[in-house]
Amino acid sequence: MARQLDYHTIREIFTRFQAAEPEPKGELEHVNAFTLVVAVALSAQATDAGVNKATRALFQIADTPQKMLDLGEDGLIEHIKTIGLFRQKAKNVIKLSRILVDQHGGEVPNSRAALQALPGVGRKTANVVLNMWWRYPAQAVDTHIFRLGNRSGLAPGKTVEAVERAIEDHIPVDFQLHAHHWMILHGRYVCVARKPKCAACLIRDLCEYEEKTL
Repeated sequence: MARQLDYHTIREIFTRFQAAEPEPKGELEHVNAFTLVVAVALSAQATDAGVNKATRALFQIADTPQKMLDLGEDGLIEHIKTIGLFRQKAKNVIKLSRILVDQHGGEVPNSRAALQALPGVGRKTANVVLNMWWRYPAQAVDTHIFRLGNRSGLAPGKTVEAVERAIEDHIPVDFQLHAHHWMILHGRYVCVARKPKCAACLIRDLCEYEEKTL
């Protein structure tokens, strides 16, 4: 785990991220808040590309909680059976759809606690939805952000919660809205797990990682 970078270094890193990609976007396809919740819930231990492939046809016929209930668990399974853990995920999506209809008038709530009360929705999923749909500066820490935060010194921490706090505490507020997307994309495509692409990294001179590749 690298040491925590100082304010000016972090500011320079995010200035470079912003210059390279002013409006970073999440890669999960969705058409409204409900389909975003479903897509993020389905993405646990699965790739965004795999989820998108499964949900394109699904969201054409079930883009509201009531339509998802009308489709039913078996109908849902037919659409998502290429995704890992699809049976349990199907149960969760039907349960959360029922809760949204019965308790929230079919609308997706925009508080973290209410989102986390939905089956299959943890803190990371809630933070993704709050950030992507309501543009709240919530930090959803996945494996890519955890790795990048610790390697680089941007947000070191031994747990996901510690990395989330480090991002909130150390990254300047004017970069907070897009911070998790910049970090996810950098971790997914450049600072990869086995052999990071340090030669192509736009922050390599500022990063604390000691085992940089040539």
